[in-house]
Amino acid sequence: MSHLKIIKGDATPEEIAAVVIALSTRAARTTAAAKSPQEPGNWRNPSHRMRKHLVTGQGAWRASALPR
Repeated sequence: MSHLKIIKGDATPEEIAAVVIALSTRAARTTAAAKSPQEPGNWRNPSHRMRKHLVTGQGAWRASALPR
């Protein structure tokens, strides 16, 4: 951001400085986030497509619908 123009209102130098600091901090944070390598998501892991073992015995039918 090279140019900042106040269009309407009467801003004090302190208010302008606060806006500039807030915008530059946000810009620096988004730039740092864009440069950092992201971990691959776990959704690509082929083991998630594998079938879980089947529970047998008393209460197995009820347990089959419960989340693990």
